[in-house]
Amino acid sequence: MRPSMKSGRPPVLMLAAAFALFCSHALAQKLTLPERLAQCGTCHGEDGNSKLEKIPSLAGQPAFFTLNALILMREGVRKVEAMAPFVKDLTDADIQALAEHLEKLPAKRSDEKVDPALAERGAKIAAQRRCESCHLPSLEGHQQMPRLARQRIDYMIHAMRQYLTDSRSGADTAMTAAIYGLRDEDIIALAHWAASK
Repeated sequence: MRPSMKSGRPPVLMLAAAFALFCSHALAQKLTLPERLAQCGTCHGEDGNSKLEKIPSLAGQPAFFTLNALILMREGVRKVEAMAPFVKDLTDADIQALAEHLEKLPAKRSDEKVDPALAERGAKIAAQRRCESCHLPSLEGHQQMPRLARQRIDYMIHAMRQYLTDSRSGADTAMTAAIYGLRDEDIIALAHWAASK
């Protein structure tokens, strides 16, 4: 039996089908690089420098690091729930373009207050742990090694705690080994040191 159209409203099933068609068409439309960057900027800052708690700054990150991170997220190896809707439809070319653009943006310090005493203590811990051997003396990072210089303090603390507890999905185990045995106050000091660079 056909649904009645006397009310002037299409049946619920027709509405659902039309909505699904509209959504699939909208999702299929390819976003431009500026549109994708605007999406990134919502959380990571319009200029790639995050102002949101525990959200990393992406400005100045080595292109290969960002490319690698986005591919791992897109493929579900590195699970970051908030990122899933943004990475699922990225092509390799989209990822390459985003990574190259973000690398060129100048990294700025966040508005978080760096404690000089903690930064000094962090420098000593970093020397013992040889942080600069991978992240470079400037902490600018290179290749797959991320830039730590001027990164958000709260994000660095959050990330290192995840490494320490082995709860960071898809993470490089070399980093877990590098900070093994550190106390929470050591992690906080390292974050202040990196942010001060």
